[in-house]
Amino acid sequence: MSGDNCRCLCPPFHYTDYDSCHVGVDETEGRYADVSVERCNRCGQRWLRYHYEVEAYTRSGRWYQVAISEAEAVAVTATTAVAMMCRHRWHFRGGSYFNSAGDRCEWPIDPNHL
Repeated sequence: MSGDNCRCLCPPFHYTDYDSCHVGVDETEGRYADVSVERCNRCGQRWLRYHYEVEAYTRSGRWYQVAISEAEAVAVTATTAVAMMCRHRWHFRGGSYFNSAGDRCEWPIDPNHL
């Protein structure tokens, strides 16, 4: 990974630290998650970001962010984002659901617990 000491590895994250490209909306299981590829302005690392909330429930907002390669950034679609995220060994997650502005998790994302 690029920039071992970069701000993109230290939550909380700020949107101005990234160039963002909206990939689409993942409608799987009614999540309607916003999917984007972010590129860190400092080190160039690409991140796959997945954000959604269940509008009927308070404190349901959650996001996941996974470091990805340039090839993955080009290949990802809204419907393949979850599978791509789940292949990685670690990730960041946060939001009101987790009561967090961002935590590094040293395990893969479980698609059954999004």
